[in-house]
Order: sequence, then C-alpha cells, then structure tokens
Amino acid sequence: MALATAAALATGLAYLDAKYHLSKDMSAMRAHRAIVNSRSAAVKNDRVSPYHAFAASATRNPTAEAIWTRTGSYTWADVLTQSHRYAHFFLARGVRREEFVALCMQNSADYIFAWLGLLAIGAAPAMINHNLADEALLGCLRTSKAKIILVDGNEELLKRVADVQEGFQSQGVTTLHLPDIRDELSRMSSSAPEDALRKGLRPGDPMALFYTSGTTGMPKACILPIAASFSLIRSNELGLHPVSPKNERCYVCMPFYHGTGGITMLSQILCGSTVCVAPKFSASSFWPDIRASKATWFLYVGETLRYLLAAPPSPDDKAHTARAAYGNGCRPDVWTRFQARFGIDTLGEFYNSTEGPLALRNLARGEFLAHAVGHLGLLMRWRYRDQYVFAAVDPDTGEVWRDAKTGLVVRSPHQVGGEVLVVMPGERPFPGYYGDEKATEKKYIRDVLKKGDLYYRTGDAMRMDADGRWFFLDRLGDTFRWKGENVSTAEVAQVLGAYPGVHEAVVYGVELPCHDGKAGAAALHLDPSARDKFDYAGLLKHARSKLPKYAVPIFLRILQNQTASHNNKQNKAPLKRDGVDPRKVQIDQLFWIEKTGKGQTYVPFRQQDWDGLVAGKAKL
Repeated sequence: MALATAAALATGLAYLDAKYHLSKDMSAMRAHRAIVNSRSAAVKNDRVSPYHAFAASATRNPTAEAIWTRTGSYTWADVLTQSHRYAHFFLARGVRREEFVALCMQNSADYIFAWLGLLAIGAAPAMINHNLADEALLGCLRTSKAKIILVDGNEELLKRVADVQEGFQSQGVTTLHLPDIRDELSRMSSSAPEDALRKGLRPGDPMALFYTSGTTGMPKACILPIAASFSLIRSNELGLHPVSPKNERCYVCMPFYHGTGGITMLSQILCGSTVCVAPKFSASSFWPDIRASKATWFLYVGETLRYLLAAPPSPDDKAHTARAAYGNGCRPDVWTRFQARFGIDTLGEFYNSTEGPLALRNLARGEFLAHAVGHLGLLMRWRYRDQYVFAAVDPDTGEVWRDAKTGLVVRSPHQVGGEVLVVMPGERPFPGYYGDEKATEKKYIRDVLKKGDLYYRTGDAMRMDADGRWFFLDRLGDTFRWKGENVSTAEVAQVLGAYPGVHEAVVYGVELPCHDGKAGAAALHLDPSARDKFDYAGLLKHARSKLPKYAVPIFLRILQNQTASHNNKQNKAPLKRDGVDPRKVQIDQLFWIEKTGKGQTYVPFRQQDWDGLVAGKAKL
C-alpha cells in the first residue's frame, strides 16, 4: 500500500512538473541566488573586479588554448601576459581607474587583451561601432569622455577614423593605431598590476560602455556594470549557455562592440572556456571556421542563420562539431529548417537589448520551445506577474493606452500581448543612458498599476501563452495601421519568408498620398537563381491564404542588395524613408497589386502609377 501511494505521489509530482515546469523554475531561482551570493562575497572581500575571475581561469589552465583565431591561437598564459602588457601600456599613457578608453577595432585577440588590460587597472573600454563615421563617431567619443582611441582594422575603418581626426584633436583625443604601438607594447611589463588599482570598485561601476545601434537617431551610451560579470563568470556552470561547461568552444563572429558579441565573448573568457574569434561574419568562411576551430557552439544575431541557410546545400552541411547556436533574432520560418539542415541539436534564443532590464532565455531542444524567446514556469510567472506588464499601445502614436477613469495603464491579456513594461528598480535595473538624462527619462513610464509606480518601456511587443512561452511580436514603431487594423510586420515577414525563392522579407508600412494609415510594403531579397522566373502570382496567393486581407503587402521592393545593418539585423530606416516613390528607388524594382488591390498578381509600379496616387486617381 505504501509503495503504491509513493508511486502515485511520484507520478503526480512528475505530471505537475511536466505541466508547470516547477523544477526548471527552481533551478533558475537557485542560479539567481548563487549569483547574488557570489556578488555579495566579492563586495565583502573587496574583489569586485572581473579581472580576478579572469586571472583565476588563466592560472588554472595556463597551457590550455584560450583564444583561437584564423591566424593563430593563444594559451591562457599568453592572454594573461598580453593583458598585463596592455594594462601597463594604458597606465603609462595616463589612463586611470573608472576612465574609458575607446576601442575602434575589428574582432581580434588584441581587442580581448585590451579589454582585459583595462579591467586590470579598474578602467573600462568604450565599445565604438567601427562602421560609424562623421558626427556619429565623434559623438560616441564625446559621450565617453575618452582621451585615447585605439584603432585597428581594414582600410574602410581606418579611413573613417582619418576623416574625423580634426574633430578628435579638438576634443583632446589621441588616436593610437595598433601596428604603431606593438613594439612599445612588447616592452611593457608582463606582471600583474597592483591590487590597489582594483580596490574599492563597486558592482555599479562600468565594465564597458556600449552604444545603441543608432538606426533611429544618434547612438546612445549604456554602461555595462560590473554587477553583470557575476552571471557571466558562472554562465556555463549554471547552464545559462546552451552546452555543458566542459571542454566547450564558442565561435564568435558577431562584432564585439555589439552587446551580444562582446558580452558573450567576455563570458567565455571569465568562466574559463575557449573562445574562437573571427574578424566579422562571412557566410562563405563560417562553416570552414567552425570546422577548423572545432567550435562546439556559435553565436548569431538577426538574420545570420537565414544567410547561412540561403547558401546552396552541401554534402558537408553536417560535417562539423557544433551542437548548438545561441543568439537573438531567429525568425520562426528559419528556426526548424536551420536545425534540420545543419544538425544543430539546441537553438538558444534570448531576448535582451543593450540597456534593457528584461532578460529572457530559451534553450530549445524540441518542438515545445521552438520559436519562443523565453519560457517561464508557473512559479516564475507568479513571481513576475506584476513586474512584467503587457500594455495595450496605440500603434499610430506609440502611446500606452490608459483607463479614462483611473489614469492607469490598460493591461493587455498576456496571451494577446502588448508592449512589455518592466518594474523599476527590479532585479536588473535600467542604468540609464550615460550622459543623456533626457533620453533616459523617455524610457520611463509612471502610474502603470498604481499611482507613483515606475516602469521601463522596452519598446517591444511580446505575448506569453498559457504554457509560459514568450513570443516576440514586433518592435514598437514597426507595427502599423491599415484599413483600421493593426499589422504586425514580424507576422507578415514570417509568412513571406516561407515562400520558395524568398531569402529574406523586410516588412514595413509606407505613407501614401490621399490615404489614411500606412500601406504594407515588403522588401524582398530573392534567391538569385529564382529572380528571373519568380512567381509573383504564387506569392500573392500564398500571402492571401496565410494573412488577413489588410495585412497582405500591397507593395513589393525587390532588393539588389540585402539591407542588413552592421550587426546582421534588418535595417528598415532607409526603406521607410524611400517609401514607394519611384524617384527615390533607383536600383531596386517596385511592384504592387494594381490600383484597387484586387489583382491576382504583383505588377511593376511605375512613375505614372505614383503620380496617379498623388493626384488621388487611385484608391487602395
């Protein structure tokens, strides 16, 4: 009887765990507690600097490989030595603790040495996007107050820096080119900088200064606090990355100046795992690099996986050691196809932003968690029920809707979704935009659930289903209204991207003369082999079968070149600026569903068609 009761109890508990994911939640809570405890111990012992974790990793395995690059590898002893030389070099140049040194460099081992060297003296890098030019580049330096910029990279990068030398000089910034200082670096001491340089650091002090993408304005600076290092140090040990911690090798070709690339790379260095570094992403060299480096997992951002999937199939597609991919921005129409073709067991999708206080993570090994950006079991959903709020938003104004009587935010059902608001200060407080109080204030919203409360606006719309799975809907500003209905660009892009011959679909709304709202447009990058014989009627039929009538794009722009930004994310800004005025679209082809929108295919959209819209002769 007792055995039967115990068996029944065990079965019941197993059922509850499977349904509500209780053990997963408890594991996450234990991990969080371990991170908090390690941070508290570091504060108590005055060993807050991440340098201590790095030095411990390097000392444990001095002869093991720490960094792999295409041109050579470095042991942990090598990394420790080179980092110390950078530390003494910066000290000799007058850099002091809690100051920034700007790094305008392509990914390299030296980038890592420089970052670690700055941490060793209590300073930090300002991570400059080396694709920036002119005022955007000068503005990033101005914000950081850095007096030194270390430069290394290709000819285009060097030219952008050379073009603003007068501006640098007027700001008192010294430009150092890496090839010019190598001899000086080699003569620097390889001994550890004195402990006094790292004493008294606090968890809120900077570990780096990152910048937002700047696609909708000038880049804004965000401090990555040292507090974040405690989760990075234990990331593999606590299962925060998609593989076990033993003998793992992470391939990073995403730019270090971007949070995803830089922070993931640093996490591997701090926790003692090998990082495999490429200067940049290249579809042609990606898999050869994976094989040569023996990487067991790799990082992606934005449309990276789609670009890899667009390459012609090869017998070697599964001939590699990688078992997992980890990143953000994988579209549902790519997810399972990529896993199946390249034999990737685990796809780890996460949600976060450069400055954001909301971090979600989903390590998907099967269909249940496929396509989600995060997952919370019952315990975590209860815990965060009022810390994460789904708010209804007016897509025309971008403003959060409020109750007319109470003035509080109208809460959208989590299964419907809305813009996600995160309580402040919360567990991951928003540090604000460095040196920009006005921009910081715009990210706050007050009087959400009660008078006087304070939340952070993520600017992203998501939903959470009954099983606790989080799904990304759209970025605020990407959703648009047409025919009185809200159109999700992410939903439309997913449908179009699944049609044969479409490599990528970038969906956005365009303003038209004599029309209210915004009409749907899709910029398509087609398979070159299908471009001349692409079935536009088939695409329209497919879209109409999968989407509501108002969501079917009226306009198509066939791209000659892909529109990804520097970090492989879709860049809609120039497409929105051009709209569908043929005079602004010189290289690409424009198509539309002619006039009334009832046509059976997409046909070329010409200047006379635009003139007809301007004159009010065509009503869509």
